[in-house]
Order: sequence, then structure tokens, then C-alpha cells
Amino acid sequence: MKSLKNRLLFSVSYFFLWIIYFAFARLIFLVFYYDKTKELDFLTILKTFFFGSKLDISFTGYIVAFPFLLILLSIWIPKKIISAILKSYTFIILFLITFLMLIDVVLYKSWGVRIDSTLLNYINTPKIMLASVSTGLLVGGIFIWIALSLFIAYLFNKKINNDINKIERGKLWEAPIFLLLIGSLIIPIRGGFQTIPINQSNVYFSKKMFANHASVNFIWNFANALTHKTEDKNPYIHFSSKKAQKIINEVKNNLYTNNTDSILNTQKPNIILIIWESLSAKSVGVLGGEPDVTPNLNQLAKEGILFTNFYGNGDRTDKGLAAILSGYYPQPTSSIIKIPSKTRSLPMLTQEMKNLGYYTSFYYGGDSNFGNMITFLRNGNIDYIVDGEEFDDEDWNSKWGAHDHIFLERFMKDLSVPDLKKPFFSVALTLTSHEPYEFPDEYKFGKNSQENLYKSAQSYTDKAIGKFIDEAKKQPWWDNTLIVIMSDHGHPLPKHKGYFNSPKKFQIPMVWLGGALAKKGITIDNFSGQTDFAYTITDMLQGNASQFFFGKNIFNSSDKNYVHYVFNKGFGTLNKNGIFVYDYVSKKPVIKEGDYKELETLGKAISQEAYQDFLDR
Repeated sequence: MKSLKNRLLFSVSYFFLWIIYFAFARLIFLVFYYDKTKELDFLTILKTFFFGSKLDISFTGYIVAFPFLLILLSIWIPKKIISAILKSYTFIILFLITFLMLIDVVLYKSWGVRIDSTLLNYINTPKIMLASVSTGLLVGGIFIWIALSLFIAYLFNKKINNDINKIERGKLWEAPIFLLLIGSLIIPIRGGFQTIPINQSNVYFSKKMFANHASVNFIWNFANALTHKTEDKNPYIHFSSKKAQKIINEVKNNLYTNNTDSILNTQKPNIILIIWESLSAKSVGVLGGEPDVTPNLNQLAKEGILFTNFYGNGDRTDKGLAAILSGYYPQPTSSIIKIPSKTRSLPMLTQEMKNLGYYTSFYYGGDSNFGNMITFLRNGNIDYIVDGEEFDDEDWNSKWGAHDHIFLERFMKDLSVPDLKKPFFSVALTLTSHEPYEFPDEYKFGKNSQENLYKSAQSYTDKAIGKFIDEAKKQPWWDNTLIVIMSDHGHPLPKHKGYFNSPKKFQIPMVWLGGALAKKGITIDNFSGQTDFAYTITDMLQGNASQFFFGKNIFNSSDKNYVHYVFNKGFGTLNKNGIFVYDYVSKKPVIKEGDYKELETLGKAISQEAYQDFLDR
């Protein structure tokens, strides 16, 4: 009887070791994000541990299943062997989970959600993925991981040694009891006896989303995302497909036409599209953001057309490219660019420009294999593609690729050749203003914080683009050229008040300038997004705009013109009259402002139909 008691006590002790570990991991998360934690009252902080323990217990049930089996086998097998196997298993799991814990803590700052299967979208290109991290942070992170893991392993080892020494050979009749114990783990794993197993929404208890996110067990969230992929079914169904399409069409039918006076003074201008890495409207003075980050863009906005209510549809470069060049909405937890079997059926602006007689080119100073970007671009039948391989080794100073001033000098060099084919459509994607914000110039705002590093990097790219435009004005093609500058996506920095995924994070600048403009020095206040760009350009050039069926005309001034953006398991839809932002985890709206009722049905209908189109490709 004593041997059974000791085995049961060992099992319970081992179980609670992991519960304590996950509580410690939550504490690390809360301390790391002290600026957000201090906005919570003490009771709310305690509740993150209380409600979060539900998922802690659930994942612990998975972890201890094998150790419980080992404890059962200790009835017959010497405890020395059992101890060696148990410790090996425990330490491997500890090191792995602690590694993911630290990744989760770091990524939350940029992603605004706990770690999930999105990480796997980038893991096949580890060199590029690590480019977002400075060498110092990488080395420091590895040291912290090893040191923290060893410290926790030491505590686990001490407790395991103490408990396993009390175990003795048991009796055969103890085996059914332990088998019953192992089988009963299904109860904590499911979260109890209810019909529906536990999920993230069970730990969402607060109106403050950070408190809910702190409650989520990071490794449970990651494992759940891996085992519950939705590539084969649509989790965003709200209406019948017929009704959803009717909702969308009733709003969009009057948004396809341009009811603004002629924008261009020529029927077939050259077009240069500069896609600026990570530039948020919060950093642009003429959009009400920081006044001194982008002085060149602020001035250029006065020389052309400034779009004051323009938004990114996603929150990463790969999602921005699909929105800009294919007029295609991003997916909440995946990226169509990474799935070649689906991207080959997408409409491409570059292909349509070729159909209209344009010579097309795409320039990027980094690795175009990242995220299957090159496969996506090749589908667009682009005439000429330049990527990081075209630059000399001494110019590849940044971890992401050639610095923007070098990259844009090469871009201008190619645009300055005497035999340049016209009309041309050329796209340039910058990269230096991406983390870790390393560049060979003055850090205008210093290096003492991530926000100042971000602003310094954006100011550097602004300087490089300003120089590019100065050179462009000297070219013989300037008078017949439209230059479009827009960001690939918004950014959490500079920090904004309120919900992480509010429209403030997704608003980005777009400026049109060049000699081909019939109107200059004006602002367009219509609500629009990246998915509207391809439709608008091809409509202006009298091409086949209808293929970009998620788009509408940027120059339509109707109050009904809207923006729909997508983030991890959520969406936001807004227009001049209101804002509606919805979270699919809690299944609740997180922002409701103004006249939001129509935006709610519209946003849900778009989310449903856009994801269904993704599945059907």
C-alpha cells in the first residue's frame, strides 16, 4: 500500500511541477510587458493566473501522460532506469517549451497574439527569419534560453530525485489503478466534463485584450493551432454564401466608378510603385503622426496627391504584396503567397500591365525566396526581376539585404539607361526599415529604444527615397510618369493607445506624384486600402479591372467606401461613419464606434467570402 501511495504522490507532484512552470512563464510574460501590465488592476492580474490555469492544466495533462506510464512501469522496472528515462524526457520537453516561451514573448510585441502556427510559415527560411533580430539580441537570447532552461531543469531534477527515491517495486494489483489514472487525464485535457472541449475563449475574461492574451497558455495555443488547421474548411461562416455575396454587392455596386475629375494628364503613363517597408501613418507628419520622421515624404505629399484614409489590409509584407499586386485579401492565420498551388490562379497587376503594353520589372534588395515571394512574382510574368543576388557582397551590409540607399541607386541606374523600354511599370520593395533597424547612417532619433530605432530607420529610408525622387525629376520620362509611394503594412510602432489591432495600426501612407498627374497638391479623404490599388490603376488605364474582384475605386467619394483589414483571427471594417473590429477567439467585437451595424455584417460577409475563395483555389 505504501508503494502505491508514493507513486500517487509522485504523480501529483510531477503534475504540479508543470502547473508551477506555466504560472512562472505567465509571470515572465507579464513582467516583460510591464507597460501593458501596469494598465491592469491587481485583481485582473490575479485573474490571468486563475483563468489561465485552465489551459495550463489542459496542456499539463498531455505532458504527464508518458511520465505517468513510466511511473506505472516502475512497478516492475528498476527505478534507476525509470529515473533516467523520465529525466531525459522532462529535460528535452523543458528546453523545447522554454525556447518557444521566449520566442512567444519576443514575437508578441510585433504580432499582438500568442505564438501559433504562423511561426511555421517562416521557419523554412531561418536565415531570413533571424534577420529581424540583432546579433546582440540573438546571442543574449540564446544565453537566456540555456541559462533559464538549466535553472528550471535543476529544480525539476531536485524534486524528481527526492520523489523517485521513495518509490519501491510494487504489486501487480497497482497497475489497474494507474491505468485508470492515466485514462482520467482526458478530463483535465478536455477541461472538464462539458460537451465542448476547452479552447481559448474559456480563458477570455476581460474587456482588456492584453489580460486575455496573458491568460492564454502559449504552448497550448501553439499545439492547438498545429492540430486544428482549417485549410480544408471555412471557420468564418456567418451567412449562406448567397446572402454574404448580396451583403457585399449591395455596398460595392456603387463603388466601382471614379467620380473624381481626371487624375492623369496622359492615357498611358509610366508607373513606378515604391513599396516602403513597415511605414505606419503614425510616423508621417502630414497624416497627423510624428512630425519629423519623414520630412521628404511630408514635402512630396504637398507636391502630389495625399491619401489621408488609406490602409494596409494585412500586417506583414507577404500579405501586403498579395493585396497590392493581386487585389487579394490576406488570410487570418496563413498566407496565400506561401502556397504556389493557389497563387498561380491569382490575378496579377503586372500581367495586366503587360496586356496593356507595359514593360514590367520588380526590384528587391533581399532574398526573393523568402516566403515563396519569387514564385508569386513569376506568376505575374514580370519581364525583369532584380533581387539581393544582383548586389555586390560589400553592398550587402544589412541582414535583410542591400541597404535602401544602395538599392534605390541601382533602381535609378536601371531607369536612367538611354534604351529604357516604355511605357514601363516598375515596382521597388524597400527593406532597411525592417527590424533590426541596422543601416550605415545617422540614427536621427537615437538607439535607446525600439521605437527610436524604428523612427531612425524610417527617417533613413525617407532620405533615400527623397534622393531617388530628386533624381527622377531630372529624367526625360518624368513628365509622363506616375510615381506611387505606399507602405507594405502598418506597424505597432510608434505605440498607440487602445486596442493593439485597432485601425491605427493598419493606417499607412500613400502618395501619388509625378509629371503625369493632372492634379497636384490635393488630398483624397476617401476610405480605401491596398486591395483597391490594382482595380483603380487598371480601371484608369481602361484595362480589365473586374478581375480584381475584391477591389473598388479609390477615387469613389461615396461615404459607403470602406476598408477591410485582417489580423490573426480577427478583422476590422471601417468607413467615414464608423468602425467595427471583431475577434474570432472571443467571438466578440472589440471596437464598436459610430454607425457600425452595417460594417459588422459587411465585415463578416467579406471575411467569409474571402476565406472561401482562398480555400477554393
